[in-house]
Parts: sequence; structure tokens; C-alpha cells
Amino acid sequence: MSETAIRRRKGPGLTNFMSRWSEQPKANLTSDVAGKHTAIPSGHDEGGRQGALKRFSARFPSFRKGKRDKVKDVEPTEPLGPVVADNASRQHRYASGQYFFEYLVVVSLKKTKDGSSYEPQITYQFPKRDGMAKFQKEEEEKTLKALTLFCFPEGINWAPLTEYHSETFSFVLTEVDGSRRNGYCRRLLPGGKGARPPEAYCIISTLACFGLFSKIFDEVEKRRQISMAMIYPFMQKLREAPFPAPGNTVEIKSFIPESGTEIISLTRPLDSWLEHVNFATLFDCLTDAEVLLVFASAILERRIVFIADELGTLSQVIHAVAALLYPFTWQHTLISIVPEILIDVVMAPTPYLLGVQKRLLDQVTDQSDLLLVDLSEDKKETFIVSIGDESSILPPKLQTEILEELSNRQKVLTVEEMNRVVSEAFLHFFVKTVGHYSSYVRCSRAGGQGVFEKRSFYKAIDSKTTRHFVKKFIQTQMFDLFIQEVEQQQAGPQQGIFHRKILEYQEKKRKDKAKNH
Repeated sequence: MSETAIRRRKGPGLTNFMSRWSEQPKANLTSDVAGKHTAIPSGHDEGGRQGALKRFSARFPSFRKGKRDKVKDVEPTEPLGPVVADNASRQHRYASGQYFFEYLVVVSLKKTKDGSSYEPQITYQFPKRDGMAKFQKEEEEKTLKALTLFCFPEGINWAPLTEYHSETFSFVLTEVDGSRRNGYCRRLLPGGKGARPPEAYCIISTLACFGLFSKIFDEVEKRRQISMAMIYPFMQKLREAPFPAPGNTVEIKSFIPESGTEIISLTRPLDSWLEHVNFATLFDCLTDAEVLLVFASAILERRIVFIADELGTLSQVIHAVAALLYPFTWQHTLISIVPEILIDVVMAPTPYLLGVQKRLLDQVTDQSDLLLVDLSEDKKETFIVSIGDESSILPPKLQTEILEELSNRQKVLTVEEMNRVVSEAFLHFFVKTVGHYSSYVRCSRAGGQGVFEKRSFYKAIDSKTTRHFVKKFIQTQMFDLFIQEVEQQQAGPQQGIFHRKILEYQEKKRKDKAKNH
């Protein structure tokens, strides 16, 4: 990577790739693998997995996002209580222009024509989109086809069940222009008697707030047990309710037979930059030291695959790992749950964070030059495949400091408190390693775009081990895009949580220095 800023290449979004695949002739969609019918891309027999990768790459030439999400630090505000119909306070209590979701779909497993297996199909969409232009309708149809893959990533191997514990997970859809939409999914067994296949409720939203949508699904599931018809009045009320600002609450009134009118309170956490994350699952699956090794690999933008049985475990862990990188943003492929039909994505040479169900482990272990992390309870070893240098990537002194800060989470009681302790441990790491970046963004003229002096920046670091790490880190795309935004915004003051932590750290250093003198 040269000194000049490297601009990302735009490539087709994942939804577009999957949609193009889904339009292939259905006769080519199954192949007998190890005695089981497994959904695979057509033409898989030509050249084996390498041939499949070539076809995959031809359809999906760039695994990188088109643009960095324009998500700015949101200044925490004091909770203002439940939202009421008060126009004077409306703009403070609602996130401007944002609503809870775009649409809800129900994905059901229907028998194929020959009756030999099941395939996921959308059986309900709310609301229906009317008056759309032809190209908009085509794009929506592609997205909806992609959703079926993510709601039932296991493929076509399903059988009717009498018992099924509902599970909640999430995924991200990246569009051609790089914009992101979040998919929240709850799978459950529909009402009825006898054996029946599960169905999935999927909410599509531009908003990243896993905790809120999990609570919404609790309400959806409660109503589903009564009647399918009970779900949609609730979702209509939700769709009409504006999305609350951080720290605020919106109340939804909903009628349930025999219970009367219920008021459901939905509150956004104050730390809105952590609202899509629950670090508990990550630390349930991995030790603190193991989390550090994963963080070290992610920070250098390596290929990382997580293995687990549960879909919820995969999605929560991958989103947690991505959140550890704050204030930087993972710029490459992120698929929290890889549908079985897209398993060849593991062969991609570019960086990625992937979640793969454990039953597909054999299709991943033939890869090298990656970190393969087993999250399952019955694992024999956590790192099935590794490069071997993960423990030496981060400066030893800073590793110790992160572990010390992480130990403080044993003293907290709530999810929000734990999220804050964990995120600040890693945020302090970035403050200490690259927090001096703003001093090395020079303005050539008044109001002009800044220029980052990379060499002077890392030369200013006293610690040899920290300087060695930073020289590698500044070559990553996440740092490069972070600095590009700083260069473009140089005319205004730096804001946000990261900047506040930098100021706190600098003030502490000044006080410590004054004490020593």
C-alpha cells in the first residue's frame, strides 16, 4: 500500500450475487453429496471447488463494501422518558427520519413439487409495496429471494418437527452502492398439531439495534401462539411509531384477546454505538486471552471463520468482534451466517468475517492462511486452524492492560454495563496506539482538505513494539478510510466518543507528568 490513500473498489452487493444465483434453473440446484442432497451452485461438477470459486468470483468480483457506512458517534443524551405526542420535543426524542423497519416477511418451508424435500418461500410480506417502478420492484424481488437463504441457511435438509426451540439471529445485506440493511430473524414452530416444519419471521431495517428487535420478536412470537392475525396489527402500530433517539422510549399499544390492551415499552440504550452488540455470548464461548487473539487477527484484516451449531451464537459473536474494532469499521466481507449454498465463499482470497454452521466444518478445514475459531461447547480446541503469529501481533504491555480492564466486567450486573466495560478496554487500546493521529493531519490552506503525514505519525511513537504494530495497522483499509474521513472533515472540530477518550487520556498523562516533576 502506497503513501497515497487507496480508494475502495465498488463491487456488486451480496444480495445481487445471491439474486442472480437464485434465478438459475432449479434443475441444477441439487447435487448428491455424501448421500445427502445439498444445495450448491449450478455446474459444481466442472472443476470441483476451484471451478465453483471461479464462477463465484465472476459473479461477485469484489467482496468489499462499496462505501463506508456514514455512522457518526451519537452524543449520549439524558433519558427523557416514554415518547408522547409532543411536537415540541419530537425532534429530540426521535432519531431524525428513522422508523423501526422497512418490512416484515414470513418465510415458510414448502414441499418441492416432487415432495422429496422442502424449500423456503416467502408466504407473507408486510407492508406490500405498491406503486414501485419496474427496476425497484426487480431489486426488491432479488432482496426477498436472498432473505430465504439467510432465514434457512441449512439448505433443503428439513423434516417436520414436533418440538423446536425458537432462535433469534441477524445478518447484514450490502447493496450495490455499499448501503447496509439489517435482517433480524426469529425461527419458531408455527401453531398446530403433529409434526410440522419451522417458519421464520424476518424484519428488514436500516437500523442496527439487536436488543430492541429481539424484544419485538418476543411480542411477535407471543401473538403467533394465539393467531397469525394477531401479529399484523402490532406490526402496523410499530411501523407507525418513530424510532426513538438514544436513551429514549417509545410505547406501543396493542390489544390481545383475554389480556386486553397492553403497552409495550421499547427503549434504546444510551450507548447507541453498542446497541447492536451483546458481548456476553463472545465471552461465554471464548476466554479473554482467546478474544485477544481473534481481535489481533481482525485488526490486521485477516480471514476469520467462526464455527458453531447455533445460528444466534454465530451472528452475535461476529457482530461483537466487529464492534471491538470501534472507532474503525470492518471494510470487507462480513456474513454472520453463510448459507450452505454459498459455502465456497470461504475460498475467497480477500479478508472476511464468516459464520459457518459446524456441520459444514469439513468444507472449511482444507483452507489455510486463516483463523478458524470453534465456538461450540463440545470443542476439543478453540483454534482449529491458525497462522501462528496471533499472540505476537499486539504489543505485550497493551495486551496485559486490555486483560486487566476486561477483568472488571465481573463486577457489573447489566448487559449495558458489560458492553461498556468491554468496549472501553479495546477503545483505550486504540487511544494509546493511534490516538495522536489528529496532530499529523496537516492543512495545506485555510478550509482545504487535510493531508495525513503517515511516516511522521508512526515515528512519533516511543515504544518499539507499539511502533511495530502501528506500522502494520496503518496499512489496513479500516485505518485508511478512517483517515480519509478525518482529512475531509479537517475544517471542523473532532467529535465523538473516541475523541473524548483521547482528550481524557492526554489530560491524565499531563497530570501524571506534573506529579512526577
